[in-house]
Amino acid sequence: MAHRFRTSFSWFWLIYIVIGVFVAWDRGYLYADLLRRIGSALLAIFLWFLILLGVDLHIHG
Repeated sequence: MAHRFRTSFSWFWLIYIVIGVFVAWDRGYLYADLLRRIGSALLAIFLWFLILLGVDLHIHG
């Protein structure tokens, strides 16, 4: 029963975040340039070793 609760709890938060992103986008809190910068930053954080090898991880639009 605990596993069932954990799965539904995860789905709740996923839906909550998706709705929040949509509302923020609709109200002008998120925009394409900001998302590109966040995406580039996340790529740099998770793939830092590629940066050390000279790979450019900037997302260009």
